[in-house]
Amino acid sequence: MDLRFSRIITTLVFILAGLSIIFLIVRPFDRISRPVKSGENSRTRVVLPGETVRELGPGGQDAERMAYEDSVKPRVALEDGELAVQILSQDFDGDSMDDQIIAYRNLLEIESPLYITYIEYEPRERAYRRVWSAPTAATRPGTLSLYTMDLIGDRSLCILVNGMNGAGEHTLTIFRRNQDTSRDSYFNKIAEIRIDGSISVKETERTKAYQAGVAPGQSFSISAYGHDYGSENLLDQIEISYTYNPVNGLYEQSGTTRVPGTQIEQHRLRELLSGTPGVFEQFINDLWYYVSPEGTVERDQYIFFDPASREVIFFGDETQQVFTWQNSNATRYGLYISSQNLSVSTLRRSIDIELESLDSIRVKVFEDVRLRINVNDSWDGSYRRAGTVEKGAAKNSSAVEPFVNAVYESPLGTLYFSGDGAFELHSGDSLSATVRRGHYVFFRINSQRLLELRFQYRTEASGREIYAVADSSAEGSLSLSPVRLGSKGIIESW
Repeated sequence: MDLRFSRIITTLVFILAGLSIIFLIVRPFDRISRPVKSGENSRTRVVLPGETVRELGPGGQDAERMAYEDSVKPRVALEDGELAVQILSQDFDGDSMDDQIIAYRNLLEIESPLYITYIEYEPRERAYRRVWSAPTAATRPGTLSLYTMDLIGDRSLCILVNGMNGAGEHTLTIFRRNQDTSRDSYFNKIAEIRIDGSISVKETERTKAYQAGVAPGQSFSISAYGHDYGSENLLDQIEISYTYNPVNGLYEQSGTTRVPGTQIEQHRLRELLSGTPGVFEQFINDLWYYVSPEGTVERDQYIFFDPASREVIFFGDETQQVFTWQNSNATRYGLYISSQNLSVSTLRRSIDIELESLDSIRVKVFEDVRLRINVNDSWDGSYRRAGTVEKGAAKNSSAVEPFVNAVYESPLGTLYFSGDGAFELHSGDSLSATVRRGHYVFFRINSQRLLELRFQYRTEASGREIYAVADSSAEGSLSLSPVRLGSKGIIESW
């Protein structure tokens, strides 16, 4: 009996052991194949300071988001106290593997300049390593713009670092990839410019032989605009030109030109250029139309600055782009704005605005070159305030007046429009009436007249409403239909 009982116990032990082994083998596959519930995915995301990664939809957009997140994740760990500001992933050495340039600041240093470091892929070790670092002339992280360009024309990539320093000066630091691979320094600094105005690269069209890869191209020049200290007019500038010297491999000053500015009452000018960002923000709080080099006003291209809602709206090529106004930095001649596209978070623009006169400004737009969209890129130039467009400009009979002084009854309620671009919407009866305020603008896309209402104290997307305006048979009334503006044009949004 005891022998039979011991055999039963032994058999049960073997059976339990076998079931345990089967469970341990099958369980991991069960965990892998089991569908992941919403909120259960714990994949780590690295988001840089100041970078907002918007949640995208399923399928290919998720893959696009993951690829983007991987490109902005440092391939090696930075040192203690080093904080990444921007990351540029690109193949610098032709090995078909992306290397990285990381712009960072050192929190352990007081008044620290912004640095860049080079992260190289090592094929033998199949790993990334940090091989080179250097300081730049910029110190304000929110103004930084990092990109590459064949500046010299020999197909060697140069790293350009735009930004501002603590003195409110614009800076440009340029590094060129070292052609001598035996040297320790991977990049040579070929230019470092600081000036109290603006800096721009003068790109020129290169020959077909350069495009075909059989001949070098012309080197681009650089223009820096600064205050003319020999003039009493605060808007007079001096343009300093820099050209590349192939002998020593550096950009050198090649000439200066005086650029006269508009004569404005100096007291008013000092108020606008006091160095306080809020003063100039209120000055540009308006709709601005582009002025062509011939002096004509282009009503189909405009910029709307809305400091209250912290947004900048670009309209051109029948496409409207909304950018979140991230931060402002005062310059000697105006304001430097850093912004990010509301819909495409990987697209950023830096906007340098200079005062040209009391009703016109000069704009330079620096776009993040990591992402290009097929819309109008020629935002640089002069812009005139909408309220003064008709002065000296031919009136376009097909154009729409952006602002009116009028009262209309509409499906929304009673709309009170004022000539300065503000509106009030009164809805409900007299006992329970609600009043909503904000800014408005009438505009036209092709033959369709549109109205945009931007409600005050609301920064989310629903705070902006667009309506198609149709002729109404009743005098003093306005027929409105809600629409959306997209890549396919005007879409009804009932």
